[in-house]
Amino acid sequence: MADVKPGISGGRLSQSDYAVNFGDIHPPLDAHEALVESDRCYFCHDAPCQVACPTAIDIPMFIRQIQTGHPKSAAKTIFDQNIFGGMCARVCPTETLCEEACVRMEAEGKPVKIGLLQRYATDAFMADGGQPYERAKPTGKKVAVVGGGPAGLACAHRLAMHGHEVTVFEARPKSGGLNEYGIAAYKSTDDFAQKEVDFILGIGGITVQNGKKLGAGLDLADLQKDYDAVFLGIGLQGVNALGAQNDDAAGVEDAVGYIADLRQASDLSALPVGRRVVVIGGGMTAVDVAVQSKLLGAEDVTIVYRRGPEQMKASAYEQEVAQTRGVRIKHWAMPKAVIVKDGKAVGLTCEYTSEANGKLTGTGETFDLPADMIFRAIGQAYVDFTGGKLALEGGRIKVDDEKRTSVRGVWAGGDCVAGGQDLTVASVDDGRRAAESINLFLKA
Repeated sequence: MADVKPGISGGRLSQSDYAVNFGDIHPPLDAHEALVESDRCYFCHDAPCQVACPTAIDIPMFIRQIQTGHPKSAAKTIFDQNIFGGMCARVCPTETLCEEACVRMEAEGKPVKIGLLQRYATDAFMADGGQPYERAKPTGKKVAVVGGGPAGLACAHRLAMHGHEVTVFEARPKSGGLNEYGIAAYKSTDDFAQKEVDFILGIGGITVQNGKKLGAGLDLADLQKDYDAVFLGIGLQGVNALGAQNDDAAGVEDAVGYIADLRQASDLSALPVGRRVVVIGGGMTAVDVAVQSKLLGAEDVTIVYRRGPEQMKASAYEQEVAQTRGVRIKHWAMPKAVIVKDGKAVGLTCEYTSEANGKLTGTGETFDLPADMIFRAIGQAYVDFTGGKLALEGGRIKVDDEKRTSVRGVWAGGDCVAGGQDLTVASVDDGRRAAESINLFLKA
């Protein structure tokens, strides 16, 4: 039970409570459970689950391989399309993708547990060590990959398979991107993100340079001169402004930065959290920071979202995860002003909203929520570190179907490109597609 320490404080729970709260949210299937679950699959010929998968994994094939007692072969089927198959099995919103498309979902309301089966197979392979692929004969070509997240590493791995030499430039001390720094700790336990990075780099031919950031000692023009091709997987560096009065008060925090600190914390009791927390936003980040605040010992946590539950980017399942852990979701409300006392946030004034003809407006009616800590989880923005060299679309890098930018020899993928889904699995697909396009370009 949370303590009654006022304000923002750490050590609200016992160490045993932290361990339980941040344990694996979805315990893995054992061999018997995987066999029983795989037997539920109809192995559809025109499988809608495969169509719904952004990386087009042959789902019926890998489930059949599990059913016949070959989980490592199943993992190879998964890795052929998605080298981040292990992490995607943990964080991918399967409830709105492959499992929502499962014919058993339509018939019974209970889909095959595709995500857990994928985890069973990939975990089995990675537990035994080794690498499912061998590099092709070295081509002598060099490719620079900027960003060591899912898009960048997926691109690097596929390029290494083709025999090219790849250098990954990563701004942070660790590679992995949002897999390492940006997802809820209970979704990826036991340092899995770094184990997966090591697994991907195990193919060889990939050199990682950490602490190298585009626009800060790393220049796109220099990379174009020194390498035969460049891939940008730089994500979103900017944080959208709250747009409310006093939003710079002490106690108003960026949710993405807080989650990163939590993921890197060796002692969760040292991470301070408010007794009363308000989160502004409606996406996965909002849910992740709200739930984790509760798990850290916050007494009262509320998500404020300007529209209804159907418009939230967080899936119905994620919303349910929040609510079952004691998080209240307040729909149809937007922030107006942070209430400040002695320079610190003590609450948030919100205004009820309504929508007419697709336009959101305030109703003029307001209410106050007490809060020691207020998290901004209203999205991130692309920051151009290329000096305006690349064409943009909708505020992000414009790319074609092969992830080519407007500049010859430069590709991009992941959250930084226009039209993306802001999902790990979509970023992996971008990286793989770009790598195949780069490979053809280098062979020309």
